[in-house]
Amino acid sequence: MRVRPVVAVANREVRTLLRNRALSAVVGVFAVVVIGLGGASMGSPGGYVSLTYDLLLPVELLVPVLAFAVAFQSIRGDDERGTLSILRTYSVSRPEYVLGVFVGRALPAFVAVVAALAAAGVVASLGAPETSSFLATHSAGDTPLVYARFVLLAGWYTLATVAFVLAGSALARTDREALAAGIGAVVVVAFVADLALVALLTTGFVGDLIGVLVGLAPASAFRGLVLELVIRPAIATDPGVATAHPVVSAFGLAGWTVIALAAAAAAVWRPVER
Repeated sequence: MRVRPVVAVANREVRTLLRNRALSAVVGVFAVVVIGLGGASMGSPGGYVSLTYDLLLPVELLVPVLAFAVAFQSIRGDDERGTLSILRTYSVSRPEYVLGVFVGRALPAFVAVVAALAAAGVVASLGAPETSSFLATHSAGDTPLVYARFVLLAGWYTLATVAFVLAGSALARTDREALAAGIGAVVVVAFVADLALVALLTTGFVGDLIGVLVGLAPASAFRGLVLELVIRPAIATDPGVATAHPVVSAFGLAGWTVIALAAAAAAVWRPVER
């Protein structure tokens, strides 16, 4: 795979996003909500651990919405405008094109999420009281490092959700299908996978496998990584029961990203219909 075509496509996607006022409004709303939640946590006991708890569910639900706004019309829009037909005449392979679109769409979303969360952390830290006694006193206690881990994991979750929506955009044949596929990707990432896990729990057959199964769904994998790698090390009293297996959750997020991009690459060049 060559770097130059990927960079060229990515640059074009970034310029497209910067010209989209509606998307800028969505990013602005996301930032206002996240920073507002950070302001609501200002001075609350628990410091960065408490802020991470407060932001975990909103980020888990809002990031797929942001990914939808960023990517649902990406590949489908190129197909509608005839850009794909032009690109096929150049020496750009399907993986190069899809990776370029992904980088151009996912990187701005990653920056928007990380910047908003970083600003929320700064706002919440203003006037913060001394660290609560339930927090650990070792180096992994309530320090900015705790929150930085959460921010980076949220950025990784953003990349995975953008890949999901991108696959839906590549598989769609009409604008209506692209819209439905994008919404479907958001619903699957944020809700359906978790509901499936709950349904499995009610059967009583999963038992100790729940920690592994949690890592197989994007949203629950992100949640498990935050609970196990961010919050758990910062709490003085170890709860003793793992909520997820970090290795499985990490492979889950990475695996779904690769699968989604592979599906997009397979679907982007279609045979000419007669």
